[in-house]
Amino acid sequence: VAGAYDLLSDTGKRKRFDDGEIDASGAERPQHPYYRDFASSDQPHPYADASGFADYMDNDDAFAELLRRTRQAQANRRGQDMHYRLAIDFVDSIMGATKRLTLPDGSTLDVRIPPGLVDGQTIRLKGKGEPGAGKGGPGDALIEVEVLPDPRFTRDGDDISLELPISLSEAVLGGKVRVPTPTGEVTMAVPKGSNTGTTLRLKGKGAPRRGGGHGDEFVRLKVVLPKPSDPELEAFVSGWGKGKDFNPREDRPS
Repeated sequence: VAGAYDLLSDTGKRKRFDDGEIDASGAERPQHPYYRDFASSDQPHPYADASGFADYMDNDDAFAELLRRTRQAQANRRGQDMHYRLAIDFVDSIMGATKRLTLPDGSTLDVRIPPGLVDGQTIRLKGKGEPGAGKGGPGDALIEVEVLPDPRFTRDGDDISLELPISLSEAVLGGKVRVPTPTGEVTMAVPKGSNTGTTLRLKGKGAPRRGGGHGDEFVRLKVVLPKPSDPELEAFVSGWGKGKDFNPREDRPS
């Protein structure tokens, strides 16, 4: 009792008792060192490794636990994703293809172009990026595809368009003509009396649709006169009475 009274009456001892440094009799209690105690002293941590991190930390030391987890995360870091650009032909974007991409270090990647790919689309090749550290897996290769313009075709969604020159006789009398498509040339019938701007449709000759099937190819006709001018044609038109009476601009708004 006397010891307890002495403890309560001594402010310094009372504080040490509250801090857990001494027991009720005034005897010193054994202290458990924390990581921060070693970090602030010149003495090496008895469980520290060569990298400066402690392999053993007191469960009550949250800071030491945070360092341990950070070290573990760095040791098993996933590899970085790598970004590349690849230019392909218009027809390859419609039909699909496999293209070889040469990387800055001289290595190559074979890239499968899915049918119907659009300009600016990104293809992901899993595991083809930078290698990871430890148990961390490699990153991915992200390839942005540029579709080069084609002098024949333009694309609008899943449909493609083409301007096709035809002769005056084909326009007036009609006939069969060969038309380019992404899959090769096909035969198309030009109806009699066709004109510049007449548009014909080739079903299923466009780009693949996501839900199945294909878009269409629209062929816009352009009547082209022979060069140099044909004297026989000039003589015919000069003697063509009905042609002189025809005014193609009369229906235009004034």
